[in-house]
Amino acid sequence: MEKFKLTLVRSIIKRPGDQKATIAALGLKRMNSTVEVVGTPQIMGMIKKVNHLIKVEDVK
Repeated sequence: MEKFKLTLVRSIIKRPGDQKATIAALGLKRMNSTVEVVGTPQIMGMIKKVNHLIKVEDVK
């Protein structure tokens, strides 16, 4: 499976609760926090839901 590096680049203040929960489920806690995740179908769906709040990079 492919790995991705996710960075929270936009604030989750004044965002709907489902987007806040998705960001928390991805493991992002505060602005500019970064996590590496494996690209399972569930993770890819979560990335698609909040792609306007995060920066996604491929990990080699």
